[in-house]
Amino acid sequence: MMDELDLLKKDWQKKETELPRLSYEEIYRMTWKRSSSIVKWIFYISLMEFFFWTAINVVFTDAEAWEMIKKMHLYEFTIVMTTLSYIILVFFIYKFYINYRQISFTDSSRELMKAILKVKRTVTQYVWFNIAIFAISLVTSIYGSLRFGPDGAKLVSAANEAGNEALFWLLIIGMMILFVVVFVTLLWLFYKLLYGLLLSRLRKNYKELEEIDV
Repeated sequence: MMDELDLLKKDWQKKETELPRLSYEEIYRMTWKRSSSIVKWIFYISLMEFFFWTAINVVFTDAEAWEMIKKMHLYEFTIVMTTLSYIILVFFIYKFYINYRQISFTDSSRELMKAILKVKRTVTQYVWFNIAIFAISLVTSIYGSLRFGPDGAKLVSAANEAGNEALFWLLIIGMMILFVVVFVTLLWLFYKLLYGLLLSRLRKNYKELEEIDV
């Protein structure tokens, strides 16, 4: 029995030595190619997302919607927030492109690791910026609807007449917080699904580079 086991071990060791071993350069090139492809897809997805939300805004923000925004005294705020959002989003898309270019021209594992970390930071900042803009827009829209909208004004007036204005606003603030938390969580899960898989692959590539880097 021991003789058979020894023979099996020797046979396995012999096969193991015959297996092709990848060099440092080959591993680096494979990891670099995968990383470059992932960052390229992040750039493409950010572009598609930008054009998607722009199309949504163009379709649903018509003259009637702008008139409602004016009645809620949010016209100037909306103009400033929209302009600022587009400027910052274009800046992020530009950063994604620069990150892709940097990864495409790296020539060492150390530089590639630095580029991967930079991409992860950029994506994280991009996601949290979008979530923050969404939360601010949602809160101001709800407040504007309640404070200046026809239905909201009736509710506020009824609460004032009943002498429950403080309780009314306390309930509204609580419901607003809950509403915002739910929608922000859903948006975070959406981005987690959209970019999370790509970032997890980048993390895997980073660990591979750590192992081969001396």
